[in-house]
Amino acid sequence: QGSFVTTINEEYETICWGCGLNLVLPSYAPVFKCGWCGAITNQNPVRLETRNFGLRRFRDRCFVLILAVFMLFVICGGIWAAFPVVFSISLACGIFHSVTAVSLAISTLSTFILVAFKCAGKPIDIVYGTHPGVGSGALNNYTFCHHCSKPKSPRTHHCRTCGMCVLDMDHHCPFIGNCVGAGNHKNFIAFLISAVISTIYAAVMCVYTLIHILPPLENQAAYASDMAHANSLSVLRVVKNITLAYIANAIFVSVRGLVLVYLFVASFSVAIGLSVLLWQQLSYIYEGKTYLSHLSSQGSEEDGEKSCGNLLKFFGCPLLIERYLPTIRNLRKRHKT
Repeated sequence: QGSFVTTINEEYETICWGCGLNLVLPSYAPVFKCGWCGAITNQNPVRLETRNFGLRRFRDRCFVLILAVFMLFVICGGIWAAFPVVFSISLACGIFHSVTAVSLAISTLSTFILVAFKCAGKPIDIVYGTHPGVGSGALNNYTFCHHCSKPKSPRTHHCRTCGMCVLDMDHHCPFIGNCVGAGNHKNFIAFLISAVISTIYAAVMCVYTLIHILPPLENQAAYASDMAHANSLSVLRVVKNITLAYIANAIFVSVRGLVLVYLFVASFSVAIGLSVLLWQQLSYIYEGKTYLSHLSSQGSEEDGEKSCGNLLKFFGCPLLIERYLPTIRNLRKRHKT
């Protein structure tokens, strides 16, 4: 007689954490979704590493302290090095730049304090665990955070550095010692904008002040005439000669001039880095995504709706303004036609 091999599907019974109903599965499944409330259960959760929690918090505090000292150094050093020279040019020029510098300093420091100490985004408390209290689809695509012991929406992520779940988490920034989420994302963008404008202004003021305190170049008239009659190749040669002449004169630069040179290099480099970060953040907002959602959508066909309305909604502007703004979607359609 022949032998037959058959497979027997054993039923597996478990409980949904979302509504508390008993679920019968055809077999053991590490991840399943409840058909009533829509909650997703992961029976083999990944445990986040918590050994270095204190070390990460100490690292963040060090970064915050370094950034605060740098901002104070730029403000105080710039006032000490540049403003006596600016006031020596004219009183009106000194008053104008004093008001501008104080306004930018207050704006940058206030937004930094807000984004560093404001809650990044507390998830909404929701009823779970009881069938009468949880309606159909009330916890659709929710997961359970085993660290916070509470439901976690699809837009919420758990930060292992802060030790809490953050709504619409974009990323954890060690330089502010806090996460960037729904609660402080606007403050973070405002801080980046203010910091970029402040560092560019500081770099321009350093150059403007250095021009007035550096010793005059020898043969300055000859350099000017060479620039007027030079072609594209000789222009580079003339610029090189002028740069070398200024470097030679830098021997006679005072401590004030050295501080201005350092402030220019530091402000200009920081302005470039923050400008790239600001452009990246605005690009994600324009696409209707966060940095984490962008990483999770890589390699998939999911693409957010790119619209200026996302930027207007993020900054709380009326959506009626969108009709007066050109959209890339319309330009793309015109290009295809």
